[in-house]
Amino acid sequence: MEDNRFLVSSSPHLREDTSTRMIMLDVIIALIPALVASIWLFGWQAVAVIVVCVGSCVASEYLSRLILKRPQTVGDLSCIVTGLLLAFNLPASIPLWEAALGGVVAIVVAKQMFGGIGHNFVNPALIGRIVLLMSFPGDMNTWLNPVGRGLDAISSATPLAVQSVAESPYDLGTLFFGAHAGSLGETCAGALIIGGIYLVIRRVIKPTIPLVYIGTVFVLTWLITGQVYDATYHILAGGLMLGAIFMATDYTTSPITPWGKVIYALGCGLLTVLIRQWGSLPEGVSFAIVIMNILTPLIERVTHSRPFGQKRRERHA
Repeated sequence: MEDNRFLVSSSPHLREDTSTRMIMLDVIIALIPALVASIWLFGWQAVAVIVVCVGSCVASEYLSRLILKRPQTVGDLSCIVTGLLLAFNLPASIPLWEAALGGVVAIVVAKQMFGGIGHNFVNPALIGRIVLLMSFPGDMNTWLNPVGRGLDAISSATPLAVQSVAESPYDLGTLFFGAHAGSLGETCAGALIIGGIYLVIRRVIKPTIPLVYIGTVFVLTWLITGQVYDATYHILAGGLMLGAIFMATDYTTSPITPWGKVIYALGCGLLTVLIRQWGSLPEGVSFAIVIMNILTPLIERVTHSRPFGQKRRERHA
């Protein structure tokens, strides 16, 4: 009998037991602290938005794969992660049909039309948020105070929408624990940090992009305002923590080279500060990450390492 145990194949001969499903499960686990915090702070409205976003993303994934006659990928849990991240980028007061539409855009337009997971060139959840922001600015900028800490659920300005940090009614402790108006998953910075630490320990992400991104926003804001307090305020307020930890680190849309990660994160931080300080919108995280997503192939081309002994290509006049 012929023995086929000795196999000959081309390199590389690397094997990794980690699967997409395992990675996405770790991300879901890391999002649980922020999920619990959002429900505690915003009550049943948060539950409704989360359920609708996740349900819309799962249904869109299943139906689009069915229509396109591609193998089903609902089981890899990536659509659930997209649904959670989309929900975390939306206010609790958003009409549920708009939240569902955001899920369709995120999965069908930003993901499946480009081939599915691993082929999208921008973060699907952020595209869903940006489309909703441009289409329904009124609903996307109506914020509710949290109800879980004894506050009335009335419309209120987010911490970044104030004229100046000095006039803000929120202190750093309030921002850290999330007792303020904002999107579902961005308010409680402490819960997001816990999730980020879990992902680093599980080696799902490396800390390079979050640390460089957040550090860039801190340093630039400090230089512009001259106040350490203001710089710390801008780190804890808005969607910086959510974006830096859970969306800027997306495998498909971020560089894989070490220096590429640094350049990418620096760009995210610079664009975020520029939009926040001089743009017409108080928040710049979504647009900053999407722009750097688009530049990722160029960053990788510039920062990739050359094989040993290979010479640089000469430029022709």
